[in-house]
Amino acid sequence: MLPLLVRFVLGPLVRAIYRPRITGAGNIPATGPVILAANHRAALDTGVITFASPRQVKFLGKAEYFTGKGLKGRLMAGFLGGLGYVPVERGNAQAGLAALGAARTVLDADGVFAIYPEGTRSLDGKLHRGHTGVAALALATGAKVVPVALTGTEHLQPAGKRIPRRAKIGITFGEPLDFSRYEGQDSSSPIRRSVTDEIMYAILELSGQEYVDKYHKRPDQDAA
Repeated sequence: MLPLLVRFVLGPLVRAIYRPRITGAGNIPATGPVILAANHRAALDTGVITFASPRQVKFLGKAEYFTGKGLKGRLMAGFLGGLGYVPVERGNAQAGLAALGAARTVLDADGVFAIYPEGTRSLDGKLHRGHTGVAALALATGAKVVPVALTGTEHLQPAGKRIPRRAKIGITFGEPLDFSRYEGQDSSSPIRRSVTDEIMYAILELSGQEYVDKYHKRPDQDAA
């Protein structure tokens, strides 16, 4: 019930209020497994992708978001589930495998899964080197990869603001990428790197960001 409420009631309401510029939504294949590979500008990017996509999209979410107590906890879990979040445990040695496993479950069921190859939000506005998990998923499942460029979403919710404000935002879905030519080579690290770089270049062409050929680290990661 909640997924339908989010898609067909909340989604149109949000689009009417914020009026995002949506380009290329028809590039998302109508059927079959699809990976949406997006740049990451803000915490609200997930909601923007959810409301812009013509198909229901699944994302990974921290399991603790789904374990709140009482009515508030149940409502939060239901709302996040309606947005497409899939709970995954993090912070342990098996977290990466669990995340890939959850994503594969979505794709093996011919669903749409969204991922941010950079791994974290860009704090400098640049597009950073992608992690190869997106390639591993595409090669293992045969899913088409649709590059996605988000613009302006970092202005939706400035620091200290609880309610998103209106801002000029855009989301562009590029032409789907097919990596079936690498069938059976998903265990090859060079192939995964090559596929990831091709995906990142497609995002770069759509977003117009400056590219940095190194992984992005947040300040707290540098201090660790």
